[in-house]
Amino acid sequence: MQEVGRTLVYFGHSAFLIKSSSNVNILIDPWISNPINKAKIEEFTNRVHYILITHGHDDHVGDTLSIAKAFDAEVITNHEIANFLHFKGLNKLTGMNTGGTYRKDNLSFTMVEATHSSTIHDGERMIPGGNPVGFVVTLEDGYKLYHMGDTGLLGSLPMIAELYKPDILMIPIGGHYTMGPQEAAYTVSIIKPKVIIPMHYKTFPLIDVNLEEFIEKLSPAFKDRVIPLKPGDSYSF
Repeated sequence: MQEVGRTLVYFGHSAFLIKSSSNVNILIDPWISNPINKAKIEEFTNRVHYILITHGHDDHVGDTLSIAKAFDAEVITNHEIANFLHFKGLNKLTGMNTGGTYRKDNLSFTMVEATHSSTIHDGERMIPGGNPVGFVVTLEDGYKLYHMGDTGLLGSLPMIAELYKPDILMIPIGGHYTMGPQEAAYTVSIIKPKVIIPMHYKTFPLIDVNLEEFIEKLSPAFKDRVIPLKPGDSYSF
């Protein structure tokens, strides 16, 4: 198979598509129908192999059911959300828990902790959605991307930095529901990624944070590593 470059596509909020060098496509927190985002998956790929879900909230589970069925994609998430999706008719599911690593197609998906809540909205019911998580995705060539999910500050950040050494960090900066610019800048100083991609901001009034506020709080060594993406933007690496 002829290899192509790696690409990260941003769909808004916390939704990303990772396109690996061997054309394996990984969708994370696919709230694709959110009102701020007019981009569609089909504009960027004709295949989704994996969907990662960090926790049970609607703006992260998003359009998983319809996308997984349309692309026959395998969903990787925590055990409780996997069970919920099974009852909703999905069969290609891998339930995990914090600390575990799932390996397939020369990739690895490592589930790390996040500090947040995780309820699933099912009609008029609210169902416990297990523990919120982040994912460290290791591609075929060893390149690592860390999607933090929704989280505040974590005591495990130094261990994640030392053990996994993420190259790309997808980090929430919007505050109120997650860490804000100050906490996010502190997180960057620990993780020390090569590339910083802010997420989970400006989607709602309560998280209407200016990107410049986050960049101002970063140490000079990291300011030039920030890659701001708008919905539909892509970044090749």
